[in-house]
Amino acid sequence: MRIETRINGILVILEAPPGEFLAETLRRYGYLSVKQGCETGSCGLCTVWLDGQPVLSCCTFTARVGARDITTIEGVAEEAEAFAHCMVEEGAEQCGFCAPGLVMTVLAMKRELAEPTETDINSYLAGNLCRCSGYQGQMRAIKKFMGIKACE
Repeated sequence: MRIETRINGILVILEAPPGEFLAETLRRYGYLSVKQGCETGSCGLCTVWLDGQPVLSCCTFTARVGARDITTIEGVAEEAEAFAHCMVEEGAEQCGFCAPGLVMTVLAMKRELAEPTETDINSYLAGNLCRCSGYQGQMRAIKKFMGIKACE
């Protein structure tokens, strides 16, 4: 089937078989920042924005994205880089496999919640798994990013 959508602000016509999930389609079209981990909606690696809201692309049928806006980490590169600086400064960077999904979730949270508490942050990030860390460095980086406009 043919699906007309926007990816990172660019009109795109996707070809996808019925029943294909968005993560598979995006990767096939070269959006390799969209990682595939659990493929059950449990790890957050595949997080993208659909009409500005974070979704798990491994659980979203490609057929459902027609005439909608998809944003991958490439579409929010400047914001992602600012958060990446915070991650480095707080010693939170590890292997990086979970990073694109985590970044997309953190940026969405920043847009949605003005002054989140640590409980709010934990709740918002509940579905993002990292196999390398104990999450303390990530939490420091997130708090820093949420409280400071730009990390230099």
